[in-house]
Amino acid sequence: MSHEDNDGIRIVAVLGTVRPGNFTSRALALVVDEIKKHGDIAVQVIDPGKLKLPFPGTDPDSAAAKTLKEIVSQATGVVFSTPEYHGSYSSMTKLIIENLGFPSVLSGKPVTLVGVAAGQIGAIKALEHLRSVLSHIGAIVLPGPISVAGVRDLFDDKGRCTDQDTERRIRSVATNLIDYIRRSICPRVALEEMARRGSAFHWTPPERETATNLR
Repeated sequence: MSHEDNDGIRIVAVLGTVRPGNFTSRALALVVDEIKKHGDIAVQVIDPGKLKLPFPGTDPDSAAAKTLKEIVSQATGVVFSTPEYHGSYSSMTKLIIENLGFPSVLSGKPVTLVGVAAGQIGAIKALEHLRSVLSHIGAIVLPGPISVAGVRDLFDDKGRCTDQDTERRIRSVATNLIDYIRRSICPRVALEEMARRGSAFHWTPPERETATNLR
């Protein structure tokens, strides 16, 4: 995991696989790189291969589960990435979701999705299923998930994307989430902070203002 200490926007990027040499991590790396272009945004990658997450119902109070929930609970927004396995999203993605508690710490958070697949159809089914589950637990799943088809032919040995259009679409996962946060989350947070601290602005009732002006 990597984390930048920042009091502003925080985005968590979730890698949904532990398979060696996977292409999901290469796609997610482009999303993370795009996020890092914004100096006021902190990004943290959750790599399930570095966590010992328990199976559902076995140890909900495990240290790994607590760490995961704490990281995600502090996020302003979340990116989920997954390969398509057997017509759905990966079991590792589901394990991560299960360890986020119930009610889930994802509830009320904006989430964006990217899926990869070797076939020509892409990860459409995986993304449909993942959207349904995340919506059910209360996440705000943004429109426009990115499905990458034929992923094995789109990255070179160094992990670089060889197709500009595909790279642009993958990077749009980051920009769409950031745009939503800046447009919808930041103004609300600022207003809530103003309400907590008390505003210097004092409202004058219209009738009182009129009487004052007539003096």
